[in-house]
Amino acid sequence: HVQLVESGGGSVQAGGSLRLSCGISGRSSGSSFCMGWFRQAPGKEREGVAVIDSDGNAAYADSVKGRFTISKDSAKNTVYLQMNSLKVEDTAMYYCATRRYCTTMSPAAFGYWGQGTQVTVS
Repeated sequence: HVQLVESGGGSVQAGGSLRLSCGISGRSSGSSFCMGWFRQAPGKEREGVAVIDSDGNAAYADSVKGRFTISKDSAKNTVYLQMNSLKVEDTAMYYCATRRYCTTMSPAAFGYWGQGTQVTVS
């Protein structure tokens, strides 16, 4: 049973930085995987922010390119999202999720989700 747990959210001023972490358990070791970060602001649909595959290939939403960096530590079964130069519009609940391959950033394609961590930029 795959489980994901996010941490690292909080409140920060515009221009500041936060690093989110997502620990994953229950996944078969050695298998291909895609980990993604998503966010959902009040009244808006959930959107893909960044994804990374088991080879370390990453992709980003245009809105965060150059500001956010997704990375992974396979030994710790953890994926990170380093968020720099935060903007007010980055305020949202951030979720991590996983699927087998990184062929899409559509939230609907990801089957396993964490509970989310709140990021507030003011």
